[in-house]
Amino acid sequence: MELRDIETFLTLAEELHFGRTAQRLHVTTARVSQVIKQQERRIGGQLFDRSTRTVRLTPLGAQLRDDLRPVYAGLLNSLERARQASRGITGTLRVGMIPFNTYDLRPFWTTFRTRHPQWSLQIRRASFVDPFAALRTGEHDILVAWLPVDEPDLTVGPVLFSDRRILAVSTDHELAARSSVSVEMLADFPNGSGERLPDYWEDAYLPFQSPRGLVIERRALLTNGDELIHLVALGETVQVFPVHVTDHWAMPDVRWLPITDLTRLRYALVWRTETEMIRAMARVVSDLGALQR
Repeated sequence: MELRDIETFLTLAEELHFGRTAQRLHVTTARVSQVIKQQERRIGGQLFDRSTRTVRLTPLGAQLRDDLRPVYAGLLNSLERARQASRGITGTLRVGMIPFNTYDLRPFWTTFRTRHPQWSLQIRRASFVDPFAALRTGEHDILVAWLPVDEPDLTVGPVLFSDRRILAVSTDHELAARSSVSVEMLADFPNGSGERLPDYWEDAYLPFQSPRGLVIERRALLTNGDELIHLVALGETVQVFPVHVTDHWAMPDVRWLPITDLTRLRYALVWRTETEMIRAMARVVSDLGALQR
């Protein structure tokens, strides 16, 4: 299997959507479909269940995804280390971002690069699905994620920033005319969610129950934030977001409503295997202190 074919399979396994996979890879949808069909013929089994509405991994596809992820990450790392060695760079720190505000956190990135010119710093968006998987497979060295993170094999480092939470609704939603909302109101409407999120972690972001004990329903299971805000704009769901997303999404068909009774989310560095580069980034964050919004 060619490296590009592996990338196509893993991207589709993450997006579960042929169109978005084609957009990410800058190819046609037909090319993605062709690659997957070729892989299925070679393997002798179906990797994805396809319908007009959904794309799902089969058990065989899930097994192949889990086996290929670390192999693919290792190949990319080897190629990148060779390229960097030719330029005198001795290592790369790969940071995955759950939040959207990469630019806001530039003081941390700039300070790290100034202090350690011998290392490269890569900052990438982290997957909305199974968010800690990339740490465990070695695709990311550090993840910026909201707290709490209570995983036995992961270490929580210093906090980078905290943020208030707001509710996104479509401009013609019945809540749109309000100046603010409470958590209790969220139980009256379908909310979105991601796949394979730890329950305690999802509950910290948006409780599963309202203060009066009503279920806050998760109806839409999505793979990325762009898909989520799209359903909000269509009026199919409402969604809680950290305030910083309003700096990055200017959407005339979405209203942002303060939530009066949710505490601030804190975002921290999280890692699995500590290295000299990770310790250096943690020192940068500790020295500069959490950013204030």
